[in-house]
Amino acid sequence: MMLRNDWTRDEIAALFDLPFNDLMFQAQTVHRQHFDANAIQVSTLLSIKTGNCPEDCDYCSQSAHHQTALVPEKKIAIEKVLEAAKAARDTGASRFCMGAAWRNPHERDMPYVLELVKEVKAMGLETCMTLGMLSSNQAERLAEAGLDYYNHNLDTSREHYAHIIRTRTFDDRLDTLSHVRASGMKVCSGGIVGLGESRQDRVGLLHELSTLPLHPESVPLNLLVAVEGTPLGDTPQLPVIEWIKTIAVARILMPKSYVRLSAGREGLTDSEQALAFLAGANSLFYGEKLLTTPNADSSRDDRLFETLGLHREAPRVDVKLTALDAMSA
Repeated sequence: MMLRNDWTRDEIAALFDLPFNDLMFQAQTVHRQHFDANAIQVSTLLSIKTGNCPEDCDYCSQSAHHQTALVPEKKIAIEKVLEAAKAARDTGASRFCMGAAWRNPHERDMPYVLELVKEVKAMGLETCMTLGMLSSNQAERLAEAGLDYYNHNLDTSREHYAHIIRTRTFDDRLDTLSHVRASGMKVCSGGIVGLGESRQDRVGLLHELSTLPLHPESVPLNLLVAVEGTPLGDTPQLPVIEWIKTIAVARILMPKSYVRLSAGREGLTDSEQALAFLAGANSLFYGEKLLTTPNADSSRDDRLFETLGLHREAPRVDVKLTALDAMSA
């Protein structure tokens, strides 16, 4: 299938309207043209600074605007992050993602995050960070340090965005993605379904992503985890089939992108996760916790992989012996 960046909203809506079996067949056909159908890229996510975020995202437990049970934490010591990265690598992760609850990194934070990138990269892991908005200079410095991916989700459609976030604009997010792309880093950008949005909003989100000048290399599609104390804490869960259809449409629109199962996976049955893989998802977060919300149990993931005949995709960076490795050898 030819890559396209000129999808229309009507074309995307028509994909959503396909009979489920037809949509799944088309998505799986596209997937097999570009990926090993049974390989899953496995990432691990660590919160390196938790809570007290000045943004007011209605879904987020880390926002300082909401009264949740989350206990804020300052930046984790570099040594602790590296221990977590090594553990992730040793359990089969190929990418280590680090997230900080900031509106944007301050200059005082840059030496810390740059060192983390260099040290984690030296372990042979792909690196990803999500630190909020970036200036062009910050993006360039992260790229020079060797950061592979930068995550900055669009969250939802342009039309629905102001209903869930008011402290930054939709165009602010697009500006950060532009800085990341210009720096040479790979873009990780997706969204959240189940925010109370309409299907047309899901169409709008995928339209924004699939009409970027270059498709994001990684597209996480989260299913809302409703957190008590947030404005969306009582939001009914979106039917899982609608989330799976969103995954399938994303696969068709962005054939060469990794489509990642992210938040919300811990509540799914094995059969529902199998359908998500069939729809074209080929990346997931591994480990019992995401930034602040629970994730699917690792032993359950191992059993699911074995049951479905799936295997982990190998890292794509050179492995170097680190001081931490030498100490534990």
